[in-house]
Amino acid sequence: MNTKALIDKIEALPPERIAEVEDFVDFIRMQEETRALARGFMTASEPAFARTRNNPQKLGRAKRS
Repeated sequence: MNTKALIDKIEALPPERIAEVEDFVDFIRMQEETRALARGFMTASEPAFARTRNNPQKLGRAKRS
C-alpha cells in the first residue's frame, strides 16, 4: 500500500478514530525507538562482552590451585 492510499483511508475516518490511529502510530514509533536503542546498546557493549567471554578469570572460572 502506498502512503497516499493510507492517508486517504485515515482521512475518511471520523475524528475520534483518527485520534486512535495517531495514538497507535505513536506507539509503533516508540517501539521502534526502543528497539533501535536496544540494538545500539548491544552493539556498543559487544566488545566488552567479547573481552569477558574470552577471559575465564573475569568470569570467576579461573582454576585455583
